Amino acid sequence: MLPQEIIRKKRDKKKLTAEEINFFIQEMSKGTIADIQAASFSMAAFLNGMTDDETLALTLAMRDSGRILSWQDIKNGPIVDKHSTGGVGDKVSLMLAPMLAACGAYVPMIAGRGLGHTGGTLDKLDSLLGYKTNVDIDTFKDTVKEVGCAIIGQTANLAPADKKLYAIRDVCATVESIPLITASILSKKLAAGLSYLVMDIKCGNGAFMETTARAVELARSIARVANGAGTKTTALLTDMNSVLGTTVGNALELREAMDYLQGKNIDSRLDEVTMALSSELLVNSGLAKDTDDALRQLKKSISSGAAYEKFIQMASHLGTDKSILDNLSGKLPKAKYIEPIYSREEGYVSAIDTRKVGLGVIMLGGGRTIPTQKINYTTGFTSFCQIGDKVDRKTPLCYIHAEDKDKISEVAAVLIDAIRITAHKPQKHPTIIQKIA
Repeated sequence: MLPQEIIRKKRDKKKLTAEEINFFIQEMSKGTIADIQAASFSMAAFLNGMTDDETLALTLAMRDSGRILSWQDIKNGPIVDKHSTGGVGDKVSLMLAPMLAACGAYVPMIAGRGLGHTGGTLDKLDSLLGYKTNVDIDTFKDTVKEVGCAIIGQTANLAPADKKLYAIRDVCATVESIPLITASILSKKLAAGLSYLVMDIKCGNGAFMETTARAVELARSIARVANGAGTKTTALLTDMNSVLGTTVGNALELREAMDYLQGKNIDSRLDEVTMALSSELLVNSGLAKDTDDALRQLKKSISSGAAYEKFIQMASHLGTDKSILDNLSGKLPKAKYIEPIYSREEGYVSAIDTRKVGLGVIMLGGGRTIPTQKINYTTGFTSFCQIGDKVDRKTPLCYIHAEDKDKISEVAAVLIDAIRITAHKPQKHPTIIQKIA
C-alpha cells in the first residue's frame, strides 16, 4: 500500500477499508509516514468525514499501536471508567473513581491535563504533594488491583499513535473533527481494557461543544464506536453554561472534591452530575439493579467514609506521604491573596460566559499558554455564583485567589463582564440534558 493513495482516496470522498486505515496508522507510528502525510490524512478526514466503520477501524488501529491492558486476574468486579469532554470547575473524576471503587468496581482512569480554557484532572492531582500522575503501567495496575481505582496520565506505550496524530491535528486545524475526536478518546480508553464506559459530553458556552446538536453528534459517534468495539457505553449530555460546583482552579477544586467525599459543602449541580454518571456505570455493569439501588450505594459510600478512604489509599499508593493525607484539606497549597469581587448592580445572575471564567484562571497562572508552562496550583475562584443567585454590592460574585496582587483587578474586570445580572430571576435549565446509548 502507498500512503499517498490512501490520502487520495479519502480526499476524493471514498470509503477507506480497515486494512488501509490500519496500514496508515501503523506506518505513521513507526515514523515511515511523514508528518505532512499524516496532516493531509487528517485534513481529508476533517473535510469529508468518516463513516462509523472507518471511525471504528481508526480507533482500533490507534488502540493497537501500543500496549493493551488486561485485567483477567480481577474476578470480583467490573472494569469501568468515565470520560469528560472538558469543562470549567469539572472535578467529577476525583469523586467518581473512589466512589465506584467503594461500590465494588475497578476504575483504571487515564486522565488529561487542562486544554484551552478547561481544567485538567491531572493538574488538580498535581496540586497534592507527592502524588505521581506519571507512573509506569505496573504501578498503575497494582494500584487498581489493591485499591480499586487509580487516576494517572497517558503513558508512552498506551495508544502512542493517538499522541502523535493529536499533536499533528493541533497545528493543522483539524482538532474539531468528530470522527478524529472519537478515535482519539476511545483509543486510549479501549487500550485501558475497559468493559464499561460512560461519557460526559459537556454542552454550553464553557464546553468545546457549544451547541446541543454538536454535542449529540459527538455522543452518538462515541457510543456507536465504543459499543461496536465491545465496550458497553452510554453518554450523558450535561450543562456547561455555568461553573460546575463552587470552585475553579486546581488545588481549590481538589479541596471541594475532598469535602464532597466527606459529605461536606455539597453543591447540588455537581452532585447531580456525579451521581448520574456514577449510577450509569453501576447499573450498566450489573453492580446495581436500577438507578435507585445505585444511588443508595453511592450515598452510603460517602456517609460511611468508604469513598474518602479509597481516595486516601489511592493517593498513598501513588506517592503522597501519610503525614499529608492525615490532614489533607489543611495541607493543600493556598494563595497569598484572597479577595472578593462584587457586582456593580443588584439583581439575579441570569447568564455566565463560562469560557471567560476558565480563561480567568489562566490569567492568574493556573493554566497554560504554552504546553511546557509550569502552572500555579493555588490560584482560581471560590464561592462562585450560580445562575439564579441573587447578588448585590455586598454579596460577592466569587473570591479570587491569586499569587500576584496586580492580577486581581484585571481578572475581576473579566469576571464582572462575564456575569450577566438582570432584575428578574431566570428560568432554571436542566443539568442533565439528554442520555444517549
